[in-house]
Amino acid sequence: MSEPLILGAMVRTLGAHPAGWRHPGAHADPTQDAGILRRVARTAEDAGLDYLFFGDWLATGPDLEFRDPYLLARIDPISAVLYLASVTERIGLIATVNTTYADPYATARATASLDLLTGGRGGVNLVTGAEPRAAGNYGRDAHADNAGRYDRAEEFVQVLRRLWESWDEDAWIADRDAGVLIDPDRLRAAAFEGSALRVEGPLNVARPPQGHLPLVHAGTSPRSRALAGSEADLALIAAPDIAAARTARAELRAAAAAAGRDPGTVKVIAPVLPVVAETDAAARAIVDRLLQLVPLADRHAGRAGFPAGRSLAEFLDAIELPIDHEARTANLDDVVHPGVVAQFGATGTRTVELVAQRTGRRAGADGDDRALTWRHLVAAHAVPAAFVVGDAATIADHLESWRDAGAADGFNVLSAFQPGQFEAFAALAVPVLRARGLLGRSGATLRERLGLGAPRLTYTTAVAAAS
Repeated sequence: MSEPLILGAMVRTLGAHPAGWRHPGAHADPTQDAGILRRVARTAEDAGLDYLFFGDWLATGPDLEFRDPYLLARIDPISAVLYLASVTERIGLIATVNTTYADPYATARATASLDLLTGGRGGVNLVTGAEPRAAGNYGRDAHADNAGRYDRAEEFVQVLRRLWESWDEDAWIADRDAGVLIDPDRLRAAAFEGSALRVEGPLNVARPPQGHLPLVHAGTSPRSRALAGSEADLALIAAPDIAAARTARAELRAAAAAAGRDPGTVKVIAPVLPVVAETDAAARAIVDRLLQLVPLADRHAGRAGFPAGRSLAEFLDAIELPIDHEARTANLDDVVHPGVVAQFGATGTRTVELVAQRTGRRAGADGDDRALTWRHLVAAHAVPAAFVVGDAATIADHLESWRDAGAADGFNVLSAFQPGQFEAFAALAVPVLRARGLLGRSGATLRERLGLGAPRLTYTTAVAAAS
C-alpha cells in the first residue's frame, strides 16, 4: 500500500490568484495579516496537513498589484513561522531564505532557534533570487548572474550544515556538583572558507532537535536541479501535466543518485490550485467570478505598472484573427458566438475549451446569461492559472492520479483567496483524502513526518574521513 501524500499549505494571505482578493469576503488588507495567518495555521493543523510554507520576494512595485498582489506587502517568512510557532503544536513550519542576499550565520541562528522553539518542526526553503530590484535594496549595483548565485548557494548549504552541527548532542553536561556545564571538545567551529563565503563559528544556539532542518529547493536550470539533487529533502517542481512531472521527478532522482544519495530521499512536491465547493457547478461558479474580476484594460489601462496583454485587441492578435474581423469592434462583456469561435486557431480554441471546462461557459447567443464572453477569454489567456476545479472527489482524483503515476510525492496547496477557499479545501477535500489514505502522515518532527530519516552529518563525516 502506498504511503500518504506529503501535503503542505503554501500561504499567500492575499490569495494565489491575482483577482482573489476581490472575491466577496476575501482577505484584502496585509496590515491585518496576523489574524489571517493564525486562522490558516489552525485550519491546516486541524486538517492534518504536514506543513505551512512561506515563500518570499525581496522587492515591491506597482506592477505586482496586477501580476502577483500577494507579493506587494508580506510578512517576512522567518518572522511568520516564529509567530505561528506559538499558536500551533504539530504542523511543520517552512520559511524561505534567499541565499543571494542572506547572511548564513544569521540564517543558521534563526532557523536553529525556530527548530528549538517548535520541538523540531522547522524547515528552510533556499532560493537564489529572481527579482533584479532586490539588488538595490541590498546595496548592490546589479543582481548576480546565475553561476555566481548558485556558487554562493552551494556554499551557503555547507555553512548551514556545519553551523547546525556546532554542538554535539551530548555536549551539554550540566553537572552541578562538578561545576561543569559543557564538554568543550564537543563544541566546534564551522571553519569554512570558500570562494563566496567565510564563516568561523561555532553557532551560539544549541543543536537543533532535527540535527539538520529539512531543506527545500525549487528551480528548472541545470544548476538548480543539481543543487536539489545533492542537498534538498523536498524538491519543488512546476509541471503543466503528469507527463512533465514524471520527467522532472525522474531527473531529480537521477541527480540525487549522481550525488551519491538514495534517490528516494528526495521528495518531489508539485503545486496544486484547487477551487473546491460542494458541487462541481458551485466550484465552476467561483472560477467564473474570478475571471470576471481580473483587471483588464477596459478599466485599468494607464495605471502604473499595468501589464501588457490584457486587452481584447491583444487577445485577438494572439489568436490571429484578421485586423478587419467584426470581433475587433466588440466589447469585453459581449457574448462570443459559435460562428466566431469556429474561426479561432489553436490558441483561441484551447482557451475556449479551458474556460468551458473550468466555468461551464460556452459560445452562445445574445441574452444567454451563461454564454461565454470576451472578458472570460481575455482573462483566462492573460492570467493563466492551473486550477483544479470541482467537488471534493474531483480534487482527490487529481492528487491520487498524480501520485499513482509517479508524478509527485506530495503537493503544496495554494488557495485562490483566503480564508474561504483554504477552509473549503480543509472542510470538503481533506476528509475524502483521508478516507482514501492520501493524507495522514505522522511524526514528532518535520523530518519524521516527511519520512526523511536521520540527516547526513557534514562535520562528523569530515572528521571520520580525516582520521
